[in-house]
Amino acid sequence: MTSQQFSPSFCAQRLKVLADPSRWAILNLLLDGSKYVWELNEILALEQSLLSHHLRILRQQGLVQAQRDGKAVLYSLAPDVRVRSGDGFNLGCCVLSLKDNCR
Repeated sequence: MTSQQFSPSFCAQRLKVLADPSRWAILNLLLDGSKYVWELNEILALEQSLLSHHLRILRQQGLVQAQRDGKAVLYSLAPDVRVRSGDGFNLGCCVLSLKDNCR
């Protein structure tokens, strides 16, 4: 980890990204395993362009990763974001541990 990851601005940016309910929902869905864009869209019922916008922000922040599978794209949590217990997120500056009622 770099010193940037421990800076207050880095942590604030990561938390700001998660403050959006749609991005929070995407990360929670990915805790259960990888999902194709169409699966996320089916569950969240967002416009395709809005879902793509949120996924791009999560990718840029290093929270999710995308893998092309033919014409489809499969999303998963970035390896360093998933905590071992599977019920939280490592943001690089702090770890958010989730209870069942937070998901």
